[in-house]
Amino acid sequence: MEKLQSQVGRTVAVARASGYSAQQIRDLERDGVLPRADRTDGGHRVYRQIHLRSALAYRALATGAGPVEAKRILRAVHAGEHGRALALLDAVHAGLHTERVDLELAIAAAAAISTEPILDVRESDAMSIAELAAALGLPTSTLRHWDATDLVTPNRTPTGARHYSPEQVRDARIVHQLRRAGYRIPQLRAVLPQLRRADRAADLHTALSARDIAITARSLALLEAAAALTDLIRQDTPATP
Repeated sequence: MEKLQSQVGRTVAVARASGYSAQQIRDLERDGVLPRADRTDGGHRVYRQIHLRSALAYRALATGAGPVEAKRILRAVHAGEHGRALALLDAVHAGLHTERVDLELAIAAAAAISTEPILDVRESDAMSIAELAAALGLPTSTLRHWDATDLVTPNRTPTGARHYSPEQVRDARIVHQLRRAGYRIPQLRAVLPQLRRADRAADLHTALSARDIAITARSLALLEAAAALTDLIRQDTPATP
């Protein structure tokens, strides 16, 4: 595509247009994120639209996929490995989709445990397996199953008996609520770590909201990168007769 070969200018021109410093542009060229620039007789780099589009694609991809994956994708594009570049991009989208599904589960789970006192964890809340089973109205076999599936793993006494710390009792109460709400074991494994990170319900809501904003920003960044990547890939793709 002719427009990608039109000149932009020297390093500083690409830097200004892409929001990077001149040194960062040179580093991106060195790392294969930008193709090699032409040189004047005096040794100065001459950059073209393809370099600017690559820099803009990298900036958006680094936000959406992280700098490591962004470099891998653009290196594959410039090596002519378009199928591999698209596969890497598909994997990023798939991973982001998984994160979004997990977040939706966490938000629903937070609502389901809104009546649970997840902030007040007292030393007196520690229980034996029999005490916890009675408190939850469950058979001890259910708690043993949660232990075996790494949902709620209690401490062990010197004699090998299960002993639940206050935090583990809280986790058991949360798992019990979510099981009653229809959550399956694999879903609980994904969502429980997120629920454990917050000490208070308000903290949990704030954390989940922040994660929602971050995922949305990454999704938008990938959309922004798509336009530049399309131009870069199409320049090497023969037109369909």
